[in-house]
Amino acid sequence: MPDLGKPLALPMRDGVSASVVSVPQGAPHLLDFLAHRMPGISRADWAERLAQGLVLQENGQAAQADQSCHVGQRIYYYRHLADEPVLPFQANIVFEDEHLMVADKPHFMPVTPAGRYVQQSLLVQLKRQTACADLVPLHRIDRETAGLVLLGKRPQDRDAYHALFRDHQIRKTYHAVAPLLDGLPLPRVHRSRLVPGEPFFRTQEVPGQPNSETRVALLHSEGVRGMYSLEPISGKRHQLRVHMNALGIPIEGDPFYPKVLHGPDEPEDFQWPLQLLAHSVSFTDPVTGQARRFVSQLTLSLTAK
Repeated sequence: MPDLGKPLALPMRDGVSASVVSVPQGAPHLLDFLAHRMPGISRADWAERLAQGLVLQENGQAAQADQSCHVGQRIYYYRHLADEPVLPFQANIVFEDEHLMVADKPHFMPVTPAGRYVQQSLLVQLKRQTACADLVPLHRIDRETAGLVLLGKRPQDRDAYHALFRDHQIRKTYHAVAPLLDGLPLPRVHRSRLVPGEPFFRTQEVPGQPNSETRVALLHSEGVRGMYSLEPISGKRHQLRVHMNALGIPIEGDPFYPKVLHGPDEPEDFQWPLQLLAHSVSFTDPVTGQARRFVSQLTLSLTAK
């Protein structure tokens, strides 16, 4: 009998680690349960995954569409998209040791599988490239944003690295291209209260106790455009994009701010990326004790397109 207290360790398939779902109540057939529990995937797609052996039982054997389910049963499956778009970019590894990996993520690439992307996500690409099944992102940046992402390679180190972000012991600097605004004093610190907005994929500022803080400075300018340095002290969703918009200098190429140009699942123009780059990160490595500083190999430009 499998140990129900510990999830089954399964190998990756093409860079994708197995996901697991627990059955909350009995169901006549597995296919019925999967189609009801995760309706974002069609019943026909679940049937196809079952036929291909991409859904597994607790003993690691291929599950059958017509098998019954019992309460507490674990079902394992591999995420897969039949018609996944191909991104015309590749991620690059900036640094790697036995504990840590630092990668440069291109614009438009999600950090983890989401929406239309699985194989094209940063995490799956790197798992496939390095065969490191334990690789996990230690933080996230928006799919539209390019630049540095830190990933942990060993489960036993994750808490120590996560604490860097939780305790604000890591310094992150972003670069952004945005308009110049006469009369805006810089450098400055912008603080505000951020909450989920409308539509669901946006964030908005509201009155109340600030829960976000960003340091903003102008590095240099050309004509009516500037290259800005942004240092987030907090890490709220879309924080830099919302703060720059609130200051009257929205980041170039932003599809959501100040107005929605297209939704997150609509076709994108790869020629017009969001001009936001996770440029550098510095911290004391909690595992090795070494002072670390990494700089993105990607750049933004003020040269007119």
